[in-house]
Amino acid sequence: MDLCEFLRSSYTAYHAAENAAKMCEEAGFTRLREQEIWNLQDGGAYYVVRGGSIVAFRFAKGGKFRIVASHSDSPCLKLKENAACFDGTHCRLNAEGYGGGLWYTFFDRPLALAGRVIREKGDALTAELYTSDFRIVLPSLAIHQNREANEKFAVNLQTELALAGLRDTSVTDMVGPYSAYDLFLVPAEEPFSSGANKEFLTSPRLDDLMGVYTSVSSLLAAKPSSDTLVAACFEAEEIGSGTQSGAGSDFLRNILARISNAQKRGREEELAAYSSSLLFSLDNAHAVHPNHPEKSDPTNRVVLGGGVVLKAHAGGAYTTDGMTAAIAKKIFSGAGVKVQTFYNRSDVRSGSTLGAISMRAVSIPSVDLGVAQLAMHSASETAAWSDIKELEKALEAFYRAEIEFTGNEATVK
Repeated sequence: MDLCEFLRSSYTAYHAAENAAKMCEEAGFTRLREQEIWNLQDGGAYYVVRGGSIVAFRFAKGGKFRIVASHSDSPCLKLKENAACFDGTHCRLNAEGYGGGLWYTFFDRPLALAGRVIREKGDALTAELYTSDFRIVLPSLAIHQNREANEKFAVNLQTELALAGLRDTSVTDMVGPYSAYDLFLVPAEEPFSSGANKEFLTSPRLDDLMGVYTSVSSLLAAKPSSDTLVAACFEAEEIGSGTQSGAGSDFLRNILARISNAQKRGREEELAAYSSSLLFSLDNAHAVHPNHPEKSDPTNRVVLGGGVVLKAHAGGAYTTDGMTAAIAKKIFSGAGVKVQTFYNRSDVRSGSTLGAISMRAVSIPSVDLGVAQLAMHSASETAAWSDIKELEKALEAFYRAEIEFTGNEATVK
């Protein structure tokens, strides 16, 4: 599966986790289940799925952890229970915002209904992936009836409902019998190369399925190491990571603890391994917008085509510090990876990502890393193909490197 197919078919976090699991299976990784006892073999390759999250790893009987963490969800519209409403003429879908979407971009473009449906089969309740074979549109109000639309466009997601048809159609009619569901209206446009020379990739969900795909594919390509190599992809980052399978949960912490147990480590040795490990928190960064360059920091100007991006913030929104930045730069220099540094303007509220949240669950020295993009949280986002190649080189170098880290001193080979 290539990146474009992954972007196209990973409509929701559940789809992304399933697609990543398929990639792992095809590469010979073994699926583990949290409810079972694990028997990990030195050099073995494994993965674990919880909801829309997946953690894959190459097990080593000694050493530390090298982790790349990304998120599998993107802003969209989530259906409520009893979502279908009929006014006598039109059937519409009652949904609420999932994450901080750039909502005006969701209007007048194809949306798919996708997610998971819980069905009752005998005594069992089974979660099944669902993707509609039809498309739904969120229609704009015509300019003749909204003369101020081009001056101001405020979106009220309670009154602006997606149009599902001209008949009284229930959710059951659309997806079949169910006990419950987690269903979303998501952009369904195909990824495509844009620009006169096709320099750019434009697609829904670049933030952060690009990170999921490159981290998993880099792990699959990595050779066994003296350290345990991990790719952790979490759902719910767009809504704060506070779910039972988000970066703020015990999912990663439990997996690392079980790996440590298989390494015959005591608690003291486990904590020592965490403190000398390294985590790349992988999420995209804002490129300088060519039409609005004034929105970017004056001395740290991240551009499309400029290479991978290290992100830093004085308030801790990003986890990079001086030492971890130096380690990352050393790794990238040895691999010939182009690097940029991102800071927000000092008078603008910073965004954040999953690195700082995951550190509350398990504290590991961390770097915030990504690729520059335009139109973040839009229904269609844009990045440079050359930067994606640089990111692949960066992650491959990270998984290949030999890193010794003792807090105030580090060696990188």
